[in-house]
Amino acid sequence: MPGTPPPARRTVLRAAAIVPAAGLGITACSSGGGDGGGNRSAPTAPVDLGASDEIKVGASKLYTDENVVVSRIADDEYKAFSSICTHQRCPINKLEGHTLTCPCHGSQFDATNGKVLHEPATVPLSELPVKVEKGKIIAGPGA
Repeated sequence: MPGTPPPARRTVLRAAAIVPAAGLGITACSSGGGDGGGNRSAPTAPVDLGASDEIKVGASKLYTDENVVVSRIADDEYKAFSSICTHQRCPINKLEGHTLTCPCHGSQFDATNGKVLHEPATVPLSELPVKVEKGKIIAGPGA
């Protein structure tokens, strides 16, 4: 505009430094950041997770390729949950005891009931149907 002085050099440089940094923050918290690009969905059909005796009573097992966690509550009782974090849909890849920890923002869940143990997630994990058939654990819709 005529008569308007150009912005000071310092103002231009400051704006140039802020724009890339803001973009990094958006990327880190978007649904694509922080998980290595893994599969972001729970099973949409029944999946064979292997031998039922691989999980002892009172233990939990994380199946990272299928995005499922299974806990054996009693000799003939299993619980299964999606291991996709309800905060930003990152695949959970860490299980210690019965505690699942999301690698993206640190949300934690109880593998035996899906409940949130530590935020930022506020919604529990989705429960999946699970059954044992011919000695194999089958989990997912239609199981």
